[in-house]
Amino acid sequence: MTKLPITLTSADYARVMPLAIGAVKPDGIDLTLLLGEGGSWAARAEMLRRALHDPAVEGGEQSMAGHLIRIDKGDRSHVGLPVFPLRNFTARDLYIAKDGPIRSVRDLAGGRIGMYGWANSGSVWYRHFLSYVGLDIGKLRWWIGAIDQPLAGIGAIGLPEGVSQPAPGRSLSEMLLAGELDAIYSPPRPVAYHPGKGPIVRLFPEFRCLEQTYFRETGAFPPQHLIVIRRATWEANKWIARSITEAFVRCNDEFTAAQRGFPYATPWLEAELEEITALMGDNFHSYGIEPNRRQMEIFCRTAFEAGLTRRLITVEEYFQEYLDS
Repeated sequence: MTKLPITLTSADYARVMPLAIGAVKPDGIDLTLLLGEGGSWAARAEMLRRALHDPAVEGGEQSMAGHLIRIDKGDRSHVGLPVFPLRNFTARDLYIAKDGPIRSVRDLAGGRIGMYGWANSGSVWYRHFLSYVGLDIGKLRWWIGAIDQPLAGIGAIGLPEGVSQPAPGRSLSEMLLAGELDAIYSPPRPVAYHPGKGPIVRLFPEFRCLEQTYFRETGAFPPQHLIVIRRATWEANKWIARSITEAFVRCNDEFTAAQRGFPYATPWLEAELEEITALMGDNFHSYGIEPNRRQMEIFCRTAFEAGLTRRLITVEEYFQEYLDS
């Protein structure tokens, strides 16, 4: 039987490699996985852009927040699958000036915080974490812009009243070091970051313990990206939603088995894996709706409370087409 050709985009995560090299194949589908290269943030951004806007592909990796906002606006042009190739805890992403006045999270009450985007998936989880550590989110003052290299127009669309941007040609890191911001939240490490020498350091240098406690108390290992497919592609063959999801599940299982069978990527990976599974369970990077329901509910509620959506989107609405497949 002829298989249906499908092309999806993704960053070059090690976790998707069994699918990318064809070691795992989706039932009934001839899958091509286009990947970014070299762990590049710019290449990953291009893969996310192509997933939505390149007519040569049928979908791929996308922002969870972007998909949520489209649903809120009535845009069902893409179908979300409960596949989460990117997860990340967020205590590690909060940076301060080494010689600045901020010494604890309490010092950030009512403070000025810079972020790379207002409606990004990471920024939703940043808000949740800051609330978790006791800050009143409504009293923080936000600045949205580029962390290091100023980019024309970044964050310029849809910023609510009271949310600011750097002056043209300035970056958030520059503002932090000038004392104009109290902290910045960034997924890639700022160029001026160094754990010992600074001048930018983490507010939580021992972030592992805090993130472990966050997981114990919230149950969230924050999912940030998912896989989407174009609605027209799904409507023509609705079974592909389940087939692709199940293939990613098998891919995930194969990657996990290989990592445990040959834990030599870093010197003490075996000890790390044992510690992680003791805390988070064997399937800590799970796919599917039910294993991720609680985390999705946190995400949708936090986005709603931040004003990113006009109403609270349910998990069932978020994955409506997948559930209908």
